[in-house]
Amino acid sequence: MFDVDDYLVKLGYSGPRTPDLETLRVLHKAHLMAVPFDNLLNAERGTAIWSGVNIDADTVFEEVIVGGRGGVCYELNGLFRELLTRLGYEVVILSAGVRGPDGSYGPELEHLFNGVRVGDDWYLADVGYSGPSLIEPVRVSEEPQEQYGCTYRVTEADDFLVLERKPLEGEWAPVHRFLPQPRRFVEWTGDNPGLDAYAKTIAAHVTYIRGRALENGQMTLTGRRLLTVEDGREKVRVLIKPEDFDAVVKNILLQDEPVTA
Repeated sequence: MFDVDDYLVKLGYSGPRTPDLETLRVLHKAHLMAVPFDNLLNAERGTAIWSGVNIDADTVFEEVIVGGRGGVCYELNGLFRELLTRLGYEVVILSAGVRGPDGSYGPELEHLFNGVRVGDDWYLADVGYSGPSLIEPVRVSEEPQEQYGCTYRVTEADDFLVLERKPLEGEWAPVHRFLPQPRRFVEWTGDNPGLDAYAKTIAAHVTYIRGRALENGQMTLTGRRLLTVEDGREKVRVLIKPEDFDAVVKNILLQDEPVTA
């Protein structure tokens, strides 16, 4: 059963529950550090990747927060949306097409995350992206916003808003693009041939991705490629030895003592 008190214990949070920016900022980072991204179950879901997009909060809470497994975007952001709503925040569902290695974007409904209104401003809150991405909420603004050595901004391109990220020793690059409008679950569960075709492509070539935030960055394991970001500096390592791979997976999924990446 979904329980706010138990949720906050999982996040290691005992501070104020006032629905303001500081509380949102601290909860967001704590969530990314305590609840990992893990798409392992997508192999079982096959083409029904988004069939559970409108999560049963009680069931997913028991599996993820109590049971300790990782989750995908709609599970983790769905739980966080429920938490924020119960704390008094105004939250809407957003979706994005993620930028691929070739510069193209996935379908608009590929990735689900949250928009949170604080005062007169809207913030992107995303605890369900494998990374590298934001660790704390990003205000919807072209003004650069620094987080732990990386800088973020939200720009406009055609009809889309684009979340951009710049590492300490790199250039601006898009993370994903999204439409500035709330989404409805029926957009995923209704008739959508384009999204169905994309699901078939993903199901035929499942790549396991795990990710978790660090105190000063993030770790993202894509297949055997480990990307570690610390204080804005990126380091890539390919895990050839099985023992190295297993140790990093356990570290990301909080199943063992931390190791040196």
